[in-house]
Amino acid sequence: MDEDRFNMEMRKFLKKVGVTSQRAIEEAVREGLDSGKLEGKETVKARVVLTIEGLDVTHEVDGDIGFR
Repeated sequence: MDEDRFNMEMRKFLKKVGVTSQRAIEEAVREGLDSGKLEGKETVKARVVLTIEGLDVTHEVDGDIGFR
């Protein structure tokens, strides 16, 4: 395995995950504020689930996002 190429490909994937996840969170919070589901003072719980097809891997990351 070419470690340098693997590292580069993984970094590209993680950058894509980070950028698209941030957009999705921002959009959801804006919609929540606009609809009145959120007041703008709370903390929301978020979860990301990573699966790797063919390797039977599932990894979850949970966290809180505050926006006061």
